[in-house]
Amino acid sequence: MTGPVRSALRAGLVAGLRAYLGFALRTKRWTIALSPQSQDWLTGREGRVAVVAFWHEMLPLSPALWWWAEPHNPALRLRVLISRNQDGRLIADVVAPWRIWSIAGSSDTRGKNKGGANALRQMRRSLRHGCLVAITPDGPRGPRRKVQQGVLALARLAGAPVVPVGAVCHGLKLKTWDRMVLPLPFGRGVLSCGDPLFLDSLPDGADPALVLEQALNDAMGSAERLRATPMDTENPPKALAPLTLTPSRIWAVAGRVLTPLLPLFLRWRLARGKELPERVREKMGHASRSRPDGALVWFHAASVGEVISLLPLVQKCLALRADMHVLLTTGTVTAAHTVAQRLPDARVIHQFMPLDVPCWGRRFLRHWQPQVVVFTESELWPTMIGLCHARNIAVALVNGRMSDRSFKRWQRMPGVARAMLERFAWICPRSPEDAGRLSALGASSVLPSGDLKRAAVPLPVDQAELECLRASLGARPVWLAASTHAGEEQAIIDVARILSQDIPDLLTIIVPRHPERGAGIAAMAGGAPRRQLGQLPQPQDQIWVADTLGELGLFFRLVSCVFMGNSLPGCKGGGHNPYEPARLGCAIATGPLTGNFTEAYQHFGDAVANVPDTQALAGWVRRVVGNQALREQMGHAAQEITMADQSLVDQLAERVVALAWSC
Repeated sequence: MTGPVRSALRAGLVAGLRAYLGFALRTKRWTIALSPQSQDWLTGREGRVAVVAFWHEMLPLSPALWWWAEPHNPALRLRVLISRNQDGRLIADVVAPWRIWSIAGSSDTRGKNKGGANALRQMRRSLRHGCLVAITPDGPRGPRRKVQQGVLALARLAGAPVVPVGAVCHGLKLKTWDRMVLPLPFGRGVLSCGDPLFLDSLPDGADPALVLEQALNDAMGSAERLRATPMDTENPPKALAPLTLTPSRIWAVAGRVLTPLLPLFLRWRLARGKELPERVREKMGHASRSRPDGALVWFHAASVGEVISLLPLVQKCLALRADMHVLLTTGTVTAAHTVAQRLPDARVIHQFMPLDVPCWGRRFLRHWQPQVVVFTESELWPTMIGLCHARNIAVALVNGRMSDRSFKRWQRMPGVARAMLERFAWICPRSPEDAGRLSALGASSVLPSGDLKRAAVPLPVDQAELECLRASLGARPVWLAASTHAGEEQAIIDVARILSQDIPDLLTIIVPRHPERGAGIAAMAGGAPRRQLGQLPQPQDQIWVADTLGELGLFFRLVSCVFMGNSLPGCKGGGHNPYEPARLGCAIATGPLTGNFTEAYQHFGDAVANVPDTQALAGWVRRVVGNQALREQMGHAAQEITMADQSLVDQLAERVVALAWSC
């Protein structure tokens, strides 16, 4: 029989067994009788981890226990010790789509290496990093209902309790060494669980193996007795089924329907300079780089601001593990250039995030196979989160942001929001307000808030270019409008013209958020020089358009008076990150539309001026440009506030690495 034929037959056998087992377990009505002391351990509540033990004969019934536990904590992960022989691998493939992931190995006996030592290390590591670990103490070859030493060694090494579980149902008893039960469809099943066993707390002289054997037999006996009793009408049995892995079926179906049209959308973006021709296929999940060997952590940042906030975290993770690689995805071309400029590390691979449709997401994950995914701020993509959950890839969120507008939008889809947020292993919100909104929408594992933007390092600079520009401008007064958006550049140009009447040699530098808009802005300003064309401002020029990427570090050092864009009436609004200029000692002003950075601007208080309109902005620039002492005072006050607590980066990096190495 050829290899492909054998593989096809095996795949058919696996699919058939899974279909039958799923049907048999779903159609049963299950009575759940769990010890109150064990329930928290089985669901991983408040970080509890345990070794779940059950006799080998009930292995086909064990998915029902997982189907009960996972909805109580959708971020919970399970590892099951399954023999690495042919039968064991068959079982592992049958249950894997239900997020029951196996650790291959069994006790080493008669001098044969069966992977027991390596499996023990993997299970210990999984327990340490928050996973539930299940084991059959009498497997894989018996003797039946006799506890072997592996489960006891694991519990002692991990410092975790052993939770004994029993299960019975109507089924066929196979003529195997363990008398395994093959469940039949319909009928009644019972899951029973005893109190957790803490081996260190056993009485002196007690044999841990015998104590566990008795506990497991008691759990099986309890299940048998319950099955023989009439049903409790107040707490009737219920059906169990695998947790739905797709947060929004409507979103996923819409993605499938739109998939044939999305290449046209990408071509439209390409024509407008919003995609790179040689890399546009990355948006469809096609990788342009090979996957490196070993552990891979995937970080995703939508745009430039998110990339900059992630930099310290990525660098810290790389420092913690020399054998780790990072996949850093972005959604915009400007963010991709920022990654190349700010993170030139051979262990960092940049790709563009695929659009959130099922087939492209699956293609992306098949190639990269990350151990953990870290999303940033408000990057919540239902399909990708569901695909990661289906593959048992841990997902975390840092600098979690939920604006009031987004909160109200997600409140219209509470089921989708909850199904998506409760799948995160943990969420670190940006502020207490964000934490409250995320929790209200269903996030269950929310860490204390902290803003990574406060921990970022100062923006880089080409020192030679800085000295060249300083020499070119001389003593000329200069102010900067940074990260401006459509709808407010005309107001800034008007301010420059108003101020030129009082300060004739004043230079206004405009750095648009999107450099491709530089030509239009220069035209509005009457043909102002553009940095992208290599043009320097001449003495008669009032405005200079700095339409290049990644040079804000240069311009923040060149000037000492900065207005942060996307904040004046007339533009979409939302504001931009004030920490970057503040870290370099600039005097800062912003318009009133700062909804995306409310907490940040509240943190700065009076250290950042708020100018409600064009006249107020002109008055502020006039005062600050003409008063060196005031400029220095405002710049120093803002800089003091940016003294970040680096411990946030350290704590999050340790959590990310722990997630990666628990897999």
